[in-house]
Amino acid sequence: APRRSPRALQRHGSLLAQYSALLESYTEGELRQLISALVERYRQAMNSGGHELPLFPRAGSRRKRARARHKPCELRELEVSVSELGLGYESDETVLFRYCSGTCEAAVRSYDLSLKSMRSRRKIRKEKIRARPCCRPLAYDDDVSFLDAYNRYYTVNELSAKECGCV
Repeated sequence: APRRSPRALQRHGSLLAQYSALLESYTEGELRQLISALVERYRQAMNSGGHELPLFPRAGSRRKRARARHKPCELRELEVSVSELGLGYESDETVLFRYCSGTCEAAVRSYDLSLKSMRSRRKIRKEKIRARPCCRPLAYDDDVSFLDAYNRYYTVNELSAKECGCV
C-alpha cells in the first residue's frame, strides 16, 4: 500500500513561525474582536441548522477578498447627508465626502521592515503600532458649510480628502 511520506519539520516550523508573526501584528483588542466574530459566526451557523464547521467561507470568496485587499491607495467619494457624518449635526443637506482607501504594500520602507523585525523579536511589545504604511489624506478639500435642521450655519474644516497617499 502507498505510504505518505512524513512532513518535514522545517516546513511545519516555518508555517508556525508565519502564523505566530501574523498574530503578533494584531493588538489584543483586534484579537478579541476576531475571536468573538468567529464564535458568533459559528453560533449563527449552528442555530440555522448547519452541520459543518462554517468558520471559513468558501475558497471563491477568499480569492475575491485577497484580490480586493491589494487595491492601491486612492481617493474615493460618497454622497452622504451631514447627519450621517457622525459629527453631531442634524441636517438633511448632502455633501460629497471624499476618503482614502486601499493598501500601501509598494510603499514599505526600511523603517517598516525594521519595526516589524523588532516586534517579532519582542523588543517592542504592548504599544499599538503598525509596521506598514497606511492610506491617509495628504491634503484636504475646502471647508464645508451647511445649515442644520434649526437654520444655524456651520462650517467644518478638513472634512473631505483632496489627495491620498501612503503615510
